[in-house]
Amino acid sequence: MLKLLARFARPYSGQLVAVVVLQLATVGAILFLPALNAQIIDDGIATGDTDVIWRLGGIMLAVALAQLATSIGSVWFAAKAAMSIGRDIRAAIFRRVSKFSSYQMSQFGPATLITRATNDVQQLQMVTLMSMSLLVLAPIMGAGGVVMAIREDAGLSWLVWVSAPVVIAIMIFAGLKMMPLFRQMQEAIDDVNHTLREQITGMRVVRAFVREAYETRRFTKANQHLTDLAVGVGKIFVLLFPLISLVLHGATAAVLWFGGIRVDAGLVEVGSLTAFMQYLLQILMAVMMATMIFLMIPRAMVSAKRINEVLATEPELTEGELDIDDVHGNLEFRDVTFAYPGADEPVLSDINFSAAPGQTIGIIGSTGSGKTTLLNLIPRLIDVTSGQILIDGVPVTAYSRQALSQAVGMVPQKAFLFSGTVASNLRFGSPDATDEDIWQALDTAQAQEFVSVRETKNAVGLESSIAQGGSDVSGGQRQRLAIGRALAAKPNIYLFDDSFSALDATNDARLRAALADQLSEATILIVAQRVATIRDADHILVLERGRIVDEGTHDQLLDTSTVYQQIVASQAGAHDWNR
Repeated sequence: MLKLLARFARPYSGQLVAVVVLQLATVGAILFLPALNAQIIDDGIATGDTDVIWRLGGIMLAVALAQLATSIGSVWFAAKAAMSIGRDIRAAIFRRVSKFSSYQMSQFGPATLITRATNDVQQLQMVTLMSMSLLVLAPIMGAGGVVMAIREDAGLSWLVWVSAPVVIAIMIFAGLKMMPLFRQMQEAIDDVNHTLREQITGMRVVRAFVREAYETRRFTKANQHLTDLAVGVGKIFVLLFPLISLVLHGATAAVLWFGGIRVDAGLVEVGSLTAFMQYLLQILMAVMMATMIFLMIPRAMVSAKRINEVLATEPELTEGELDIDDVHGNLEFRDVTFAYPGADEPVLSDINFSAAPGQTIGIIGSTGSGKTTLLNLIPRLIDVTSGQILIDGVPVTAYSRQALSQAVGMVPQKAFLFSGTVASNLRFGSPDATDEDIWQALDTAQAQEFVSVRETKNAVGLESSIAQGGSDVSGGQRQRLAIGRALAAKPNIYLFDDSFSALDATNDARLRAALADQLSEATILIVAQRVATIRDADHILVLERGRIVDEGTHDQLLDTSTVYQQIVASQAGAHDWNR
């Protein structure tokens, strides 16, 4: 935890120094005030000297105002530094996660990554703020209080050595009880986030199968577990503060009892006894503040460990430095094999094919044959295990991510839209695209008709709003907008991963005809489940268990490929595919 905080606190060393200086001034004022109070009682009130009372009272007021100013300043600098450190940690987590491969993302899971970037960072923020606000103040105030208390009355100093260890023992006992609960709480927060996120995302499925009651019980179970842990921590705090108050009031009573005896014996003055009591309370408060911080540290340590797990994970996808000035779109797979780490068998094996500009490659196969994985390798969402993928004769690993995204446009299997407007979604891959470019892309994607009449919240057409995930449009409309987004970027290589599955036959045919007309000079790869989608492709690859088992045109495959014939027969019957 200390290494993590030190790494991100370095830019704010000036603010940390200011916090220390201001807290030293605050402690000086705190320790000086009881001594002034004692002097007013002994030299002013006891003798009836009003001049001393006014003079020392004025000094005391000035010191109190100075203490107020330094306290506000130290907390302000501490809060600013702590919040800035939290912001930088969140940014570092986001930057690191954005470079993860799909496999690394699945290893952590979205729910825990969200928790680590929010709740875990918040725990570090709080412990940083409390540490900067109190960790310097508490030991100096405690040590200074001991010195000043002994200076006022050494005969009562034994009360310090009795009461302070009792407070420390109570706080340590509470810390040992809460540490395991804190660890479990962070995991329980992960579980609640995971369950809630899954249920919100899959709400339509839940309703379709009338599983609301079951999902409610599942969430209630996760939520109750977190609640029980939080209540367990709360019970310890409920006992903690009364015990501390008991020690504080007991120490005060002891000072008054034993101090009264010493005052009666003439061993100490009333003012000194009052000052001693104030110093003793300051010592106990300092011990309590320091121990409270140490109680927060276990939870922060758990959070820091979880954050470090993300920051210490090196992205599998290393970025090249080559920029693309003029891409032609020649694509080649050379002996490509891909396997997930720890898998018994590769997902893809010995993939070899090439695609030239103006050529459309269709890819078909049974579920789990590796079609989507093959497309994901081209824009480097994942990296090949062995072999090479080349664009214009250059390995894709040599290109920068920005250059690769300009050359390759992908429409994923699951069309996803971001909250915003139609225009903002289509400009996602090309921020400088004009309205004319967007309308042209929508026209090619067969989406112009419904976008032009779409109206939401007094906004029409391109400025009509889109909900998160595109939940306010139909599946077919969502797919067409996702296709339009890729078209608006105008790359040289287009990857369509089963992107026409939600379209009806009419729109599917129109879209394929428009693509053939508008993208006649681009390289196109289409993954499809329906033979009708790829039958007009220049070349078709048939995948089976991660291997290319057959390839050729539609007519050639009908004659030579048993697998392709089975796919055709399963969809419409061979008699429907007369050549």
